[in-house]
Amino acid sequence: MLKKTFLPDWRRIVILTLAATAVSACYVVPERTADGTVQYSYHPLPPPGTPIPPAAGGSPSATLSVRLYPANEQATQTGVVSGTVTNLMTGKGRFVLNYLGEVLSGEATRVSNEDKRGVASAFGSGGMYMSCEYLMNTPFQGAGTCSFANGANYRMHIGN
Repeated sequence: MLKKTFLPDWRRIVILTLAATAVSACYVVPERTADGTVQYSYHPLPPPGTPIPPAAGGSPSATLSVRLYPANEQATQTGVVSGTVTNLMTGKGRFVLNYLGEVLSGEATRVSNEDKRGVASAFGSGGMYMSCEYLMNTPFQGAGTCSFANGANYRMHIGN
């Protein structure tokens, strides 16, 4: 007769915890509180292919890749920088990227719905900041330029 062996409860818990940690992912979003301090909130990433729920107001949103290509000597030290922008389809968006090990987050705002021009700004807790100008040719694709506090300049491509 075969004897069934079971792992003790604590081993099962450790194994399940490690498995859940290995397949989980999240992103960190810095937010300012009412008193002006920065607080970091952790938000889990949905599995690939998950539809993005509608933003406030009922409009769907789309998360787009953003790639920054060096445009001056200072920028060549980092090479291509990648991030994301979530287009809320309301003329606003959320912008996040990792630059020199610092997470910069901010917003993108359409200057005019008629010509699809916009500006994006992002800031990191270590003091790094960036400013961008862009032009969207569709709600899912655009291009522009970005300047960083350290003098680095990039050409920005939005979407795939």
